[in-house]
Amino acid sequence: MKTKILWFQAVSCNGNVHSFLNYPYIERFLEDFTFVYHPVIEGEFTLEDIVKSYRKIDILLIDGTISRHFKRADKSVTDTISMYALNAKYIVTVGTCATFGGIFKENDSLQGSGFLFLEEKSVEKFSKFRKKVVSLSGCPVHPDVLVNTLYMLKENISLMLDKYKRPKEFFAYTVHNGCTRNEYFEYKIDNHRFGEKEGCMFYDHGCRAPFTHGSCNKILWNEVNSKTRAGQPCFGCTQPDFPGRDLFVTKKNMGIPQYMPFDVQKRAYLTLSGVAKAFKIERLEKRLFDD
Repeated sequence: MKTKILWFQAVSCNGNVHSFLNYPYIERFLEDFTFVYHPVIEGEFTLEDIVKSYRKIDILLIDGTISRHFKRADKSVTDTISMYALNAKYIVTVGTCATFGGIFKENDSLQGSGFLFLEEKSVEKFSKFRKKVVSLSGCPVHPDVLVNTLYMLKENISLMLDKYKRPKEFFAYTVHNGCTRNEYFEYKIDNHRFGEKEGCMFYDHGCRAPFTHGSCNKILWNEVNSKTRAGQPCFGCTQPDFPGRDLFVTKKNMGIPQYMPFDVQKRAYLTLSGVAKAFKIERLEKRLFDD
């Protein structure tokens, strides 16, 4: 029997929708799941239908920042979410906006937030649904992470979740784990040329991979690439504080990065840095494809 899904958008840029459409086996997915409603893929009902009255579903997907001041089909998104959250077996927040508020929480008029934290604000009626929630942060969420999570829920496979209710299967790692630039990181060699293959971008160019949970360098985008592999710094899009400021700059205090890799103390960092900088490795100072 197909699992019934409702993909409901709050304040969204459609990034998660387009990411999902890049899933290479979407036809196989649609043999096991059916959309009661989806903003792009044809579903059983229209947006007006699902907002007007309840339709039976198994999994509610929430996409976008949640705001009491935002409406879909002339109905508050919080009211529609409440209506479906009551009977859904699972609630999945799709992307960083739905999970943590994301970029739209910066808009004061929206007073937007992520689903997990609504119980700490004024929409207390959502707190009773928290046990059903599985969070998939990312801007956008990786389609493999979304689809594999949905299959695990469909098959009632127990998910180990972190403190943000994200599956550890995908979020126990840091983006730094699996990065092809780790040797440059170890010897404190930054990259001063975006888009090229050499150098680490943590020390000068704002890469947040060492303190961002995600599988970007383990589950590649389009099965090919990631931001750091393409020569761009990680922006930490899976973390609660995304988006940040000065994304291409490493904030420093007296030459020391303000933010340390997870569980690394500054004193230990200074010791390791001093040792690493004593090495001069000619191989790492050159471009990879120079003669």
